Amino acid sequence: MGTERVRVVVVDDEHLVRMALRLIVDGEDDLVVVGEAADGDTAITVVKEHRPDVVLMDVRMPGRDGLSATEEILALPEPPRVLVLTTFDSDEMVLGALRVGALGFVLKDTPPTRILDAVRTVAAGEPALSPAATARLIAAATGPRSSDARRTSRDTARGLLATLTGRERQTAHAIADGLANTDVARRLDITVATVKAHTSNMLAKLGVENRVQIALLVRDAEE
Repeated sequence: MGTERVRVVVVDDEHLVRMALRLIVDGEDDLVVVGEAADGDTAITVVKEHRPDVVLMDVRMPGRDGLSATEEILALPEPPRVLVLTTFDSDEMVLGALRVGALGFVLKDTPPTRILDAVRTVAAGEPALSPAATARLIAAATGPRSSDARRTSRDTARGLLATLTGRERQTAHAIADGLANTDVARRLDITVATVKAHTSNMLAKLGVENRVQIALLVRDAEE
């Protein structure tokens, strides 16, 4: 991004939430809110008009929800990064957004400094997900499904993971356990740079966008 400010669009159906987020973001020298939206359809229009770097996306809104809007936004040419906003009573919606390529999420009651850190992290192309949050989202994804659905998902996941090298599979399992890069490196006795290299290779081989999607594939393969 150089010295340019990170351009942010805020999407939330509550006016007070949007106002608070604008105040937080605009108070930083390196960030600026360039647009707001109260629903998914408007979010898509605003993103097309302003071409932000990051979208702070609520998941539950009247009309078009954040999941559907995220999917369409990420299908745009040179799309922004999406950072999901949640109150954590909507785990399935957040999971859906992460599955289609959102790069992370923050709780609405997260301290302002951490929200700002998450925006910067996502703007740099890195996932903004704590290990604890990753573990909870994975747990939410393992709810009851029919035996046929479980078998199909498991077989697909196992086929994809079979394309990885042994070391990459070990890295994938460590990510699925919610470990950060430094902890993965320690477990496997490799460098953090090697962990990052394995992760980049896995993203390309598996056709996924982020670490959470890798973790979900591992969990699907184990069902």
